[in-house]
Amino acid sequence: MATTKKTNTKSKKRMTKKEKAKKKRNKILLIAAEILVLCVMGVALYLITKTDKMEGTEINKEDIVINEEVANKTGGGQAIEGYRVIALFGVDARNGALGKGTRTDTIMLACINENTKEVKLVSVFRDTYLNLGNDSYGKANGAYAKGGPKQAISMLNMNLDLQITDYVTVGFAGLVDTIDALGGVMVDVDEAEIGHLNNYQIGTSEALGRSYTKLQNTGYQSLNGMQATSYCRIRYTKGDDFKRAERQREVIQAIADKAKEANISTLNEIANSTFEQVATSLSLTEILGLLGDINDYKIVASDGFPFEQYRTTGNVGKASCVIPTDLKTNVSELHKFLFGIENYEPSSSVNEYSQRVSQDTGR
Repeated sequence: MATTKKTNTKSKKRMTKKEKAKKKRNKILLIAAEILVLCVMGVALYLITKTDKMEGTEINKEDIVINEEVANKTGGGQAIEGYRVIALFGVDARNGALGKGTRTDTIMLACINENTKEVKLVSVFRDTYLNLGNDSYGKANGAYAKGGPKQAISMLNMNLDLQITDYVTVGFAGLVDTIDALGGVMVDVDEAEIGHLNNYQIGTSEALGRSYTKLQNTGYQSLNGMQATSYCRIRYTKGDDFKRAERQREVIQAIADKAKEANISTLNEIANSTFEQVATSLSLTEILGLLGDINDYKIVASDGFPFEQYRTTGNVGKASCVIPTDLKTNVSELHKFLFGIENYEPSSSVNEYSQRVSQDTGR
């Protein structure tokens, strides 16, 4: 999608370095969000002819936690007319296991305005210290590991005052096959990353039972599936897990760039190799409904939760976590971001969880 960019020189000069960096991050997030939605819709399209390969898991409302206080008032999640929120999970599944026992490397909310077809995406950082959906507390990615998508959705509903009932889970094991089928992707590897990349290749190759080729040089170059997947896993450079998420977005964008050039045969090969790494609660009828209006959907904004101005990092016990400095304020900001609700008042449950997070973290 081509865009025309106009630069106001005077206003640009007045920008601080922090403002410039934030603007750049937001732009990258928006591009990555658009690519993710296109990928999900692309997978859904192949579902029409390959439904036998996708793992379907229906989730009934009685199976997940929905805060009654939220359900009974106008300001909560899907209780808002015209909006639908779907949970997107990315799991480090190397053997096709998409249920409980697998931690989520990626947790994302896709909020769809069904009237305007505008989509907003929010990444919930996997290390965020929250109620895990069973009144125990820890990193958000632990909820999926303990109870699969049902508990992970309950975790999101409880902590964020939402009413999510649907999800899509994608396994990262198919990433290697996807990139190799595309003939590799172009990535810029720097001096701080190359050593970690090669170290991660060792573990990745052992887990997948495949050989790997050691990367010899830094710079902008074509990476094969094993190399690019290992690049996505790096988290021990400056920026830690936030930088890791940026690398994942960089590779997703590179995949999308390559996919635009791919022929039908290549795309079919990718679909065949990755379908066993997808699970969803959405029915074929629901997916076809989304696909019917695919050209009308537009990503208008994306961000991360907890929000930058209301989060910090630190150890909780021996675990390094992303800490919401005030959970209830973050929830209020989330409802403003997703639904345009000004001064949203979080539920009594969120206030309780917020106090517990502060107590446990000392923040």
